[in-house]
Amino acid sequence: MLKTMGWKIVLILAVIVFSVVMIIPPGEKINLGLDLKGGMHLVFSVKTDEAIKMQTDNEVARLKKELGDLSIKFERIVRDGSNKIDIVGTTYDDEQKIKDLLDDQYQDWDYVFTSTGCAMTLRPNIENQLKDQTVNQALETIRNRVDEFGVTEPVFQRQGENHLMIELPGVSDKEKSRVMGLIKSTAMLEFKKVAAGPFASEEEALKQYNGVLPEDLVMLKWSARSDIKGVSILESASVITGRDLKNARRSMDQMGAPAVAFSLNSSGASRFRTFTAANVGQKLAIVLDSRIITDPTIQDVLSFDSVITGNFTNEEAEDLALKLRSGALPAPLELEHEQVIGPSLGADSIRKGIWASIAGLILVIIFMAVLYKWAGLNSIVALILNLVILMGILAYFKATLTLPGIAGIILTIGMAVDANVLIFERIKEELNLGKTPKNAIELGFKKAFVTILDSNITTIIAAVFLFKFGTST
Repeated sequence: MLKTMGWKIVLILAVIVFSVVMIIPPGEKINLGLDLKGGMHLVFSVKTDEAIKMQTDNEVARLKKELGDLSIKFERIVRDGSNKIDIVGTTYDDEQKIKDLLDDQYQDWDYVFTSTGCAMTLRPNIENQLKDQTVNQALETIRNRVDEFGVTEPVFQRQGENHLMIELPGVSDKEKSRVMGLIKSTAMLEFKKVAAGPFASEEEALKQYNGVLPEDLVMLKWSARSDIKGVSILESASVITGRDLKNARRSMDQMGAPAVAFSLNSSGASRFRTFTAANVGQKLAIVLDSRIITDPTIQDVLSFDSVITGNFTNEEAEDLALKLRSGALPAPLELEHEQVIGPSLGADSIRKGIWASIAGLILVIIFMAVLYKWAGLNSIVALILNLVILMGILAYFKATLTLPGIAGIILTIGMAVDANVLIFERIKEELNLGKTPKNAIELGFKKAFVTILDSNITTIIAAVFLFKFGTST
């Protein structure tokens, strides 16, 4: 028996040493959740209707080009609501051409010809699919931004059809506004050719076009961080967008001021090279979230690499580069719930949790010592080692300790003793039957094993369901 105990003792000591090494120092090795560390709890709704509008606007622009390529005359093509398109002013002679085009290229749309043209409606199943993709893409984009920012153990969950729950442990009040900017900013980057401007007001800009802006032009305001105020007239079509970026990083401009350097993928670089070669001497506006940052003059042919300037601070340049790397949000976000938990509240929860654990442990020690004497003290040593191993496992897997987790540890203190109680009672029964201490111990462990195994399997099943379906809300 002593020979078989040898390797067991070595294994137990190895596990204990490993657990202690993993725990120390606990402040660095144990990740604390939002309720213990403090931080932000946010719930956003994704404006999926805006994503449908953007998709419809893209289809409107594509329709105008394709009808023009087919020499089909029309008065106008406009979006109606969020999911409908009206083609107005077509002729009966072109109806078959339009039908062939819609059947071939616009299979996601239902259409009907009217006395004034053609009315198109996005199919409901396609609309629902796009909304679902929008929410999932928004969640993934936010996850990428927060991960690059460096928040430890954030939580991201989709709730319902269009809500996102985000928990950011350890975010301080000073970082709050910066993190909110990273999350909520759409970060839609576009490069557009400048048609005219800047102008001091919209009225002044419209005078250049007799009060009516052509359909292929758009009027945008300048960013608040720019020295230029007012508006400029740009071409609607974008030369390149944020989707063409391969990488972005904080850099410096020629004057040593913070800027954002970026590189393009092969497709974007090809289009950028062709455009800049044909427009040397012309102005190119850099637009972020429908606001003009800057409009430099094209001095030479550009292709793969360039720099965005715009009176940035170091932090603003770093954040913009981060947002460009993680991609644009597919739809705007609206903050519906915000809860900021201070670190003092988390520290108070930790203190109370520790005292509750100590109190529970002391009560169990008293109970076991009074009832089972020295055997009870052996079980207490096993219980303490059990807690050490448990914390070592938490540290090894980088699991997050929360307030419910502390409650679980307190519950573990009581449940872990349960097996000892069963074994000791079985041993007492065998001793009362006249068995020797050695036989009584062997039979006690043997007869209690099935009951202990059954209770632990039941606990594991419950834990699996909690892990699968439980949430932190």
